[in-house]
Amino acid sequence: MTATELYTKGARIWLPDPELVWRGAELLQDYKGEPCTLRVQYEEAEAPSQISMHLHRKIERKDTESEIQVKDKTSLPHLRNPEILIGENDLTSLSYLNEPEVLYNLKVRFAERNIIYTYCGIVLVAINPYEQLDIYNNDIIQAYSGQDMGAMDPHIYAVAEEAYKRMSRFEQNQSIIVSGESGAGKTVSAKFAMRYFAMVGGSQAETQVEKKVLASNPIMEAIGNAKTTRNDNSSRFGKYIEISFNRSNEIVGAHMRTYLLEKSRVVYQTKDERNYHVFYQLCASAALPELKKFSLMGADKFFYTSQGKNISIDGVDDAEDYQSLKDAMKLLGFQEKDIAMIFQIFAGILHFGNVKINAKDGESSEMAEGQDQGCFVHPKDPSIGVACRLFGVDESQMRTWICNKKITTVGETLTKPLTKAQAMFAQDALSKFIYSKLFDWIVTQINKALHSQTKTHRFIGVLDIYGFETFQKNSFEQFCINYANEKLQQIFNMHVFKLEQEEYVKEAIEWSFIDYYDNQPCIDLIEAKLGILDLLDEECKVPNGSDSNWCQKLYGKHMKHSHFQKPKIGMDTFIINHFADQVTYTSAGFLDKNRDAVSEEHVNIMKASEFELVGELFVDLTEDTGKGRVQALQTGPRGSSKQMKKTVGSQFRESLTLLMETLNSTSPHYIRCIKPNDLKASFVFEPKRAVEQLRACGVLETIRISAAGFPSRWTYPEFFQRYRVLALSRDINRKDFKKSCTVVLPKLIQDVDKYRFGKTKIFFRAGQVAYLEKLRADKLRACGIMIQKHVRGWQMKNKYKRLRTAALGVQRYGRGKLARRYAQYLRETRAATTIQKHWRGYKTRRTFHSVQHAVVKIQAAVRGFFGRRAFQKRLYEYKTRVIQSRVRTFLARKQFQKVLYGIVKVQGHFRRRKAKEELRLLKIEARSMENIKNVNKGLENKIIQLQQQLDSRKKENQDVVEKQNSAIKALEAEKDRLLISSTEGQKASNRLAELENELRQLRAELERERGEKQDLVSEKEILRQKYEQDVGVLKAENSSMKEELDAANRKLQEQMKISATTGGNEKWEEQRRMLIAEMESERQHHQRLVKEHNRLLQRFENMQGEMQMLTSPTKGHKRTPSDISQLSMESVASSVSPDQKEEEEKDDQGYGTEKKKRQAPTPPTAAAMEKQMKEAKPSPLATDSIPEKEDAEKTLPPADIDVALILKLQRLVKSLEKERDTIRKKFEALEEQAKEGTGFGDSAFKSLKQMLTDQNSLLLGSNAYESLKMQELENENDKLKREVAKLMESIAKTTNFNKGAKSTPAGKEFLARKLSMRRKPDKQEEEAAKTFHDQFEAMTDELERRREECLQLRSLLAERSISTHAVAKQSYGGQDEMVNEDNELTMAYKSQRDIIRLLEQQLQKTEKELKSRTSEYEAELQDLRRENDKQNKLIQHSLSLTSEAKIEATMQHEITRLTSENLDLREKVDQQEEQIRKLKKMLKVYAKRLKEGEAAEIQAELEKEETKSVENVAHIRHRERNYMGMLEYKKEEETPVVKALILELKPKVATCLLPGLPAYLLFMCVRHTDFINDDEKVRSFLTSTINGIKKVVKKHHDDVERVTLWLANTCRFLHTLKQYSGEKQFQTENTPRQNEHCLRNFDLSEYRQVFSDLAVWIYQTLIKNMEATIQPSIVPAVLEHEAIAGLTGSKPSGLRGRSSSRAEDTPEYSLDSLMKSMNLFLRVLTQHAVDPELIKQIFRQVYYFLGASALNNLLLRKDMCNWSKGMQIRYNLSHMEQWLRDNKLQESGAGSSLEPIIQASQLLQARKTDSDVDSVCDMCSKLTVPQIVKILNLYTPVDEFEERVPISFIRKIQQKLKERESTDTSLLMDLKFSYSVTFPFNPSSIALETIEVPEQLNIAKLVVRC
Repeated sequence: MTATELYTKGARIWLPDPELVWRGAELLQDYKGEPCTLRVQYEEAEAPSQISMHLHRKIERKDTESEIQVKDKTSLPHLRNPEILIGENDLTSLSYLNEPEVLYNLKVRFAERNIIYTYCGIVLVAINPYEQLDIYNNDIIQAYSGQDMGAMDPHIYAVAEEAYKRMSRFEQNQSIIVSGESGAGKTVSAKFAMRYFAMVGGSQAETQVEKKVLASNPIMEAIGNAKTTRNDNSSRFGKYIEISFNRSNEIVGAHMRTYLLEKSRVVYQTKDERNYHVFYQLCASAALPELKKFSLMGADKFFYTSQGKNISIDGVDDAEDYQSLKDAMKLLGFQEKDIAMIFQIFAGILHFGNVKINAKDGESSEMAEGQDQGCFVHPKDPSIGVACRLFGVDESQMRTWICNKKITTVGETLTKPLTKAQAMFAQDALSKFIYSKLFDWIVTQINKALHSQTKTHRFIGVLDIYGFETFQKNSFEQFCINYANEKLQQIFNMHVFKLEQEEYVKEAIEWSFIDYYDNQPCIDLIEAKLGILDLLDEECKVPNGSDSNWCQKLYGKHMKHSHFQKPKIGMDTFIINHFADQVTYTSAGFLDKNRDAVSEEHVNIMKASEFELVGELFVDLTEDTGKGRVQALQTGPRGSSKQMKKTVGSQFRESLTLLMETLNSTSPHYIRCIKPNDLKASFVFEPKRAVEQLRACGVLETIRISAAGFPSRWTYPEFFQRYRVLALSRDINRKDFKKSCTVVLPKLIQDVDKYRFGKTKIFFRAGQVAYLEKLRADKLRACGIMIQKHVRGWQMKNKYKRLRTAALGVQRYGRGKLARRYAQYLRETRAATTIQKHWRGYKTRRTFHSVQHAVVKIQAAVRGFFGRRAFQKRLYEYKTRVIQSRVRTFLARKQFQKVLYGIVKVQGHFRRRKAKEELRLLKIEARSMENIKNVNKGLENKIIQLQQQLDSRKKENQDVVEKQNSAIKALEAEKDRLLISSTEGQKASNRLAELENELRQLRAELERERGEKQDLVSEKEILRQKYEQDVGVLKAENSSMKEELDAANRKLQEQMKISATTGGNEKWEEQRRMLIAEMESERQHHQRLVKEHNRLLQRFENMQGEMQMLTSPTKGHKRTPSDISQLSMESVASSVSPDQKEEEEKDDQGYGTEKKKRQAPTPPTAAAMEKQMKEAKPSPLATDSIPEKEDAEKTLPPADIDVALILKLQRLVKSLEKERDTIRKKFEALEEQAKEGTGFGDSAFKSLKQMLTDQNSLLLGSNAYESLKMQELENENDKLKREVAKLMESIAKTTNFNKGAKSTPAGKEFLARKLSMRRKPDKQEEEAAKTFHDQFEAMTDELERRREECLQLRSLLAERSISTHAVAKQSYGGQDEMVNEDNELTMAYKSQRDIIRLLEQQLQKTEKELKSRTSEYEAELQDLRRENDKQNKLIQHSLSLTSEAKIEATMQHEITRLTSENLDLREKVDQQEEQIRKLKKMLKVYAKRLKEGEAAEIQAELEKEETKSVENVAHIRHRERNYMGMLEYKKEEETPVVKALILELKPKVATCLLPGLPAYLLFMCVRHTDFINDDEKVRSFLTSTINGIKKVVKKHHDDVERVTLWLANTCRFLHTLKQYSGEKQFQTENTPRQNEHCLRNFDLSEYRQVFSDLAVWIYQTLIKNMEATIQPSIVPAVLEHEAIAGLTGSKPSGLRGRSSSRAEDTPEYSLDSLMKSMNLFLRVLTQHAVDPELIKQIFRQVYYFLGASALNNLLLRKDMCNWSKGMQIRYNLSHMEQWLRDNKLQESGAGSSLEPIIQASQLLQARKTDSDVDSVCDMCSKLTVPQIVKILNLYTPVDEFEERVPISFIRKIQQKLKERESTDTSLLMDLKFSYSVTFPFNPSSIALETIEVPEQLNIAKLVVRC
């Protein structure tokens, strides 16, 4: 950004002007960068309307254009800021920081908007308006109290509040430095600051220290202020007031220090000036009795008060001020005699000034005899006598020594007459001395009165000191004043510089040392060794020292000093270059003023005064000369005098040094007062006078220091929101504003030295913001042009389309008409041709048909004849062939049958012979063992071959699976690649579509906002309905849940603190260990369930085995053929002897034996499954299937405990336990069915077992095939067991509750299968899988068939080779042929086959049951899998949450669990309580009936009692006897009753009782006193009740619920007193029974009034409590809450150099917090049954406070007064109005109380043109004139495209509003206003006799119901 870019045509600049100081202009040509002449045009807007008439000069046409010479870049004129920055609250927020911009901004705010306060960094610039403004009342103080300095418009109260908060929060002493020239308003500013401290720091003590602090102001103004030409109430002294505070931040005292009182004003005033106010106040009140003895006259009669020739001040009543002065003295503890003596001394000074001294001429007859030449006082001069009388001194001595002086030599004392001039000087010196001493004495007394006995903790100092002064003639007073300002300016510069550098360090930006003006050389010139003050003191010590000698010494000593100059003309003046300006001082009078000498004789005379106070003023002046403030006039040689007293300059330097030390130890706050004009005209701004003061007070130096660094500061969100229009979409990162700014800004400003990136802000050099605003305006202008271009193009395109459409329409219609004519011609021609064609065709067809018909008939007759003849011939030949074929067939069949019979017979004989031979050979081969072995060997080889084929098929299957897995991985990789590419494509498309989306968003914004509003309304209605449904449930849980939540929050905070100290890793590790431990316990519980299930399953299988044994015809241990062959093979290789082996085999064979148990795998136990889960390693399949999931689990941190997951798992465990019980019951039922199905008892079972054992040997070989089949079935059963066990193991391993634990192999295998099943295979994979499945099914069938054949062969072989041989050996002596001699084996085989079939049927039934249970288990497994997936998703979701969200989710789940448990417990408690109540009533009924002997009625009574619904509250029930609705109590028990019913009653208990029950009970007590006619008792009881209610409300005034409780009960008691008073007007709704209960003896109407007043007091207490509760939420909710996102414009706050005084723990408030408070109030009021009408009045008052607070804050905040904020405020207020409608309170008038703030928001949104004046005035009917004008003056556009409010519009509004009849001219609404409250009579329908006393109130022993 170069000068050529900024200084272009149209650029606005500032040019110097001799009268206006600076004048605005506009460049008419571009600056090229070389020395040139630029043409400019002055702005005509700087017209007389903005400049006071006395400054306006006529500008002719030729003056509007001019030329300026530009030598180089340094001579370029100042640039002007954009209009959007004009009128800012802080001058340092301006982009171009220079003198003309500061001056112009102040002028706009002061002259156009009537705003007198403006920030300039840490300085508050206050311009004197010369008009009383209504901006300092208590409402304004309340509005600024507690607010941050930047939150409100600039105000002195904001500075005071900042100092007060910094003192209270940061424990730092504070100082407020108020400076400025005379008439700028320093005194008023300091007074308002102290008033603010007195208001906000007011203590509750009786001393009322704050009032005393304020009372010191009228005293000090009376004795220290005077009228000057510049100010009617100018402070002629400097003062520093320290306001002391205790640890509670309450004012406990104050202390005042004064500096350099202007004593010369006592004896001399220039024209149009006055002496100190106290003299004129005394003269104005001279007629008062207490002042008559002072012989006072009018002020024009005294010399000391009449020199200015103007003794009065417009608008000031001196007599009234005298009374204020006197009252203030009394308040500060001045005694009456001291007050009278003070006024007497002041009157004596006036009279002493009237003493006329005459010169002796030697001829005067009036000279006393014996008097020497000199001067004298006329003997008849009355003034000296009156003065001496008032001073209490000897008149003769005063007459003598006023004209003479004493000279002391070595040996004698001489008297020397004084000249007239010397005598008059001595006279004035004495008057000044007396006044200054009395002034100091009064200050001392004020400090004593303000001194506190309490220890001071901190203080706030207010320094009111003179500003820099320069006049035509400057003397010693101006020198001291300017010296003090040099010291103050040095502190100010250092403080501003320090704050600037601290800000840079805080934001961690690179910075260089800022060069600022250091006035230390000027200070050294004045106060250093041999400086001006030292030379002055030295000259004062020199005998015959003079002012001219001192001036010559200055010339000789400091001529080379840079800040000292000698004037060209004159030898008695010198020049000092101060920081503000060069000042020429006249040396005349410096020595005398520095000495401040008074005659020693005069001092001695005054010390001898008969009045104690007068003598006290002159005490210690001669006794301790080193401490005296004023030295006596030296009458002898200098060497003979005592030690020199301190001079005025030395004293002033010491006091100034002490002041600097005090200020350096505090945090300073600066207020610079500016005098806008010398005419004291209201709101008239003279640029010349203002710029002089701005230079003198250091404001421009602050600007220069700020401009030297980085004055403009924007936070990253503010910068992004304001200038995002300049950024490209690819450079924007909405999640990180800082990153976006760091990318965008270098592209906008190439010079990196023009800005810096801080931690939270961006720092800009001066002018950069204006440059950015220019870029933004150009961009928006280009966008506007682009939009206009497209819109206009669209319009022209539409116009062209319309013209083209019209032309085409005309052409279309013309061509259509021609076409229709031609078409008609074609149709007619075609019709004629068609008619001809059809007619000719008809004639030709008719001729053709006649010829054709004749020819066809002839052909038909000829062809029929020849066809019939050929048919007859063919029929004859066919019949002949049929006869021949039948005959030949019969002969051939007969021959074939004969031959076939012979062949069959021959074959039968031959085959019989061959079969017999083959049978014989087979019998021989059957006896050969070798053949059997070969057969077996062949079969075994075939089995092995089939097994190998099966293995190869399995391997192929596995290969196919692996290929599928690899294909899946490849597809997943391809999918990831496609996802990446699609993501990149999506990003690219998003970049292209972003601009289109923005346009669509803008178009849809209005519709979306409407939809959102409708959605919000509907959603709010739904939420309200849901809230009404839930509120009943939540009420019961509220008390317990609060305690549990508090405990949980404390525990959570402790955990967070422990986590913050020990570190995140330990926290996660501890939570992980806790989670693992809890999940381990849950897993062990699940494993126990699985173990129990396996045990039951094993038991079921054992019982099935026993059933098979019971139902089988063969019993005992039998050795099957397969077992025998196996054992025989084992016996060959075993080392055991054959006998032992045989014995073991006999004892251990059969199903269910130990050997079978060893062979068959048993289901795994829970311990084994747990061990496998811990030791198992992941399988390759599972590892390959879910690598990404494991990686994700490794990277994720251990999750917190998911309460919802635990609850679900607990429910799952409960369901599993129920299923276990169900299975156990089913199993027991099956056992019983099995026993019942066999039909045997225990004895029968044993006998059958013995019988089957005896028959074992007979049936050994008859069951070969069935035994083999049984063995195979057992093997299949074992296989199924293993599969079931595997399923159980898979369940145990896959159901892993610990997310962080590793998956077991089984679980990973199951998961891999599940994942592979979820993936949808492609078509080729489906075909391959189908082919493989078919092959596998075929192989399985083939294997089953072969296995069946093997079983049959093995059974045959075993039957023939072993069983038959064994039977033959045992029974037939080894003859095998004898075994089957009678075919008994066949019979046995058939019977065994039948038994086997029966067993097969039972086994099939068992298999079906097993399959059904397997399917059930599989379904259960599927459910568990789904549940596991759901839990995994929940765990993953929990892991993805943030720590705060996890905590919130955990708390929510815990709340849910506690709520469910609470409901369960509550149900149990209710059941128990119901049972207890029933039992109690049974006991009562039994006891009662037993006493009365009515036992027969007990049962009926019990049934009656059981039907009643009893609640644990006081309620209405049917009486067994007639009660009178009274409560009897003893006199001495009155206090306990009141204590129990009022003082100790808690709201939580009261909500469970009948609404208004305490009031009913209190009235029932009153009824009893009325019944017994005890007026003393009723008076005492009502008094105790009133005092008790007052006591409990005062004690708990901050408890809304308790105050509401007693407001409701007080109103109910008041209504009850009226209802039962017996007055007809209150009995209209009473029942006859209620009328019987009316009071009979007492008239309590007076007490009704007392209770009504008490209710009003409680109502006011409740309102105050509610207002205090919602007060912090009002401004954030109504004004600052941005419900409509993106609507509010962004501008920098500009508050620089201020460290925030906001406390770190300050809670954040929003609209939600305000709505929650309102809902809480309504809930409490409803719970305690407050009258509905009273609820409406309460919310009407609360809404008034809400609206008034919001409006008052709006009127004091310039940043809130814009169009967008007006819309936001109106939208926020609509929520409050909707809340009223939702709760049916719209008729309460609460909505109307919001009308002022609503109209203010509408005023911000309204058009502001001259044509809208009437509509604006009509719209703002509820706003006052000052409020409307204030809002219009504060209105500030947030964008330069918005228009400012014209001054003419505001003037027209003011003129229009003058027609209003309303006289309200207040600016702020009265926050203390309250509507009148009424309590409408609301009778109760509850009968007193039905009310019972509940036990919770603990008064059952104190009162008796009667």
